[in-house]
Amino acid sequence: MPPTAVSTAPTQPRHKPRCNPQLPTVPAPTLNRGQPDTERRSPLERARPLPSRRRILQGTALAAVPYALLPEWQAGAHIPGPDYPLAEWKPASTANYTVANRPTTHPVDRVIIHVTQTTYPNTLFLFGRPKKKVSAHYVVRSTDGHTSQCVREADIAWHAGDWAHNTRSIGIEHEGWVDQPGYFTDVMYEASARLTAAICTRHGIPKDRTHIIGHHEVPGTDHTDPGPHWDWTRYLRLVNAV
Repeated sequence: MPPTAVSTAPTQPRHKPRCNPQLPTVPAPTLNRGQPDTERRSPLERARPLPSRRRILQGTALAAVPYALLPEWQAGAHIPGPDYPLAEWKPASTANYTVANRPTTHPVDRVIIHVTQTTYPNTLFLFGRPKKKVSAHYVVRSTDGHTSQCVREADIAWHAGDWAHNTRSIGIEHEGWVDQPGYFTDVMYEASARLTAAICTRHGIPKDRTHIIGHHEVPGTDHTDPGPHWDWTRYLRLVNAV
């Protein structure tokens, strides 16, 4: 039976064992991603009371999900991401993001850094579940920096927990737990920095801390990711060195 939900850390996140390669099987916190407000939902959606995303996504994070169970998985298949060919295309369910035509419909001027609070395969699994109402544009794996693109950059992923920030940003999830810095590997930093540099170049976003922010910096959020162990100085240096 597929695992239930989790991702970027709320106020008291569960966290990750990384120094040794074993992944934890602890209950993980939730992904809280802002889907469109009621004015953007259909009359049917407005009429139906919606449980909070935290409630929907709450559950137990399994240590691993077989890749064969992930949405649209095919042995040996590697489809490049539509915006970033170094990424693998692992599309989120169309129920978990808003189709748009950015930057024509909304200017893009932020990159938001997240930490998943669950495993890489479980994150992809959750993004593929229509009822989860959560997604990010990219997910970066800890062990080797492998990157998946889940939402086109022109579309609005539900990752920030705030509609205004969703519309103006690209969201990047990083496999791990905020209080376990062993997940923040050299190869993850380097792969993520290359991705962020490419996004900034494509959208004309300045490569600085004003425009590359953590989820915890989104107004109104109760999330703490990427957490105190994320090395912002190193990360910005890598982004600007690309």
